[in-house]
Amino acid sequence: MNYQISIVMNQQFLKEIEKGSKSALVKKRIITHYIYNGSSTIPDLSKELDLSVPTVTKFIGEMCDDGYINDYGKLETSGGRHPNLYGLNPESGYFLGVDIKRFAVNIGLINFKGDMVELKMNIPYKFENSIEGMNELCKHILNFIKKLTINKEKILNINVNVSGRVNPESGYSFSQFNFEERPLADVLSEKLGYKVTVDNDTRAMTYGEYMQGCVKGEKDIIFVNVSWGVGIGIIIDGKIYTGKSGFSGEFGHMSAYDNEIICHCGKKGCLETEASGSALHRILLERIQSGESSILSTRVTTEENPITLDEIIAAVNKEDLLCIEIVEEIGQKLGKQIAGLINIFNPELVIIGGTLSLTGDYITQPIKTAVRKYSLNLVNKDSAIITSKLKDKAGIVGACMLARSRMFES
Repeated sequence: MNYQISIVMNQQFLKEIEKGSKSALVKKRIITHYIYNGSSTIPDLSKELDLSVPTVTKFIGEMCDDGYINDYGKLETSGGRHPNLYGLNPESGYFLGVDIKRFAVNIGLINFKGDMVELKMNIPYKFENSIEGMNELCKHILNFIKKLTINKEKILNINVNVSGRVNPESGYSFSQFNFEERPLADVLSEKLGYKVTVDNDTRAMTYGEYMQGCVKGEKDIIFVNVSWGVGIGIIIDGKIYTGKSGFSGEFGHMSAYDNEIICHCGKKGCLETEASGSALHRILLERIQSGESSILSTRVTTEENPITLDEIIAAVNKEDLLCIEIVEEIGQKLGKQIAGLINIFNPELVIIGGTLSLTGDYITQPIKTAVRKYSLNLVNKDSAIITSKLKDKAGIVGACMLARSRMFES
């Protein structure tokens, strides 16, 4: 299919989706099926979507003509006629994901099938919740797009991960980059010249792990993101749970302690004041300044640049005893609260992700011990606790996957 025809078809299909025509809705269902299940035959698709074989055959034919679906040839079966296998055409469209970190931004591009085509990790970017910070982010995204060798007009959506309270349906961000009355998604769309969606960063990590990480068929999952703050992503019966306005998962702001430490949300006693990356950072500095020894002692007391969380994680993995001790204490505190989540949700899988998960067993073992201690035995037997497989790529994989699924899921 030539370049111009492809662009026109992309634009026409997007308009159909926005109008919500009956045929577009069926095509969305077909694409969503292929996103989650891979290639399949027309009879299987017909059964899954509860549509007649002639109806499905008609739509598949149209989508093959439009370039969204490929005919992958005959499926080898034992005896009888060999049905044709159909699946997504990887080159029919692309989706861009943006994952904002505290001192960097990760940007990735997947094709229509979900394969990562281009990935740039740790692009230097100091996050600032200001118009200047947002404009700087847009420059990084446009620079990434400029260097791509694909047809740029085939980028169908960009999804940006934002921390804090985000409503993915309306496109509003209430914690970060909230400078106008209109949705952040609209502001970014205008600045970038592409359709943009936004979602919470922990939810994106959860979705990345669900789609391409350690999930092997489980449908009820809690993902615990232990980074600078603490959040959870919730999957119930294979669907991401967002809550009414998209604000579910604010685990770090549970009132867990009777302390005088003010959380960045403005309240005292939040879980993340004692069990998070920011807590690890604060406690380590306090203990070094009170005379305890660490391989980071000189770094803390002599250098002007503030020590980063990544440096502390590296020290843990170099077996620094003070850092290990603090991480283990944090693991115990988290485990006690995760036990409560297990009692409430009875999940099949609890995934520990985020920056602190990079310490491996140093944090997961204390979590498991505390869960056994504080949760109901019959309930916690159902829940496997494992570490994120995607590690620091969970957010960017999730951002790319959300950019795609948000276009086609009803």
